[in-house]
Amino acid sequence: MPDLQSDTDKLIRARQRSRATVMGLILGALVILVFAITIVKIKAGMPH
Repeated sequence: MPDLQSDTDKLIRARQRSRATVMGLILGALVILVFAITIVKIKAGMPH
């Protein structure tokens, strides 16, 4: 029985880890997107 619990715990941890990785990538992409938009807006406001 302990093996079944251990396997279940490992599976849950693996799913949590993969979900955390995906959320981290999405958050990083949003940060880069906001940064890029900010840079474009700043450059658009500057005289050439």
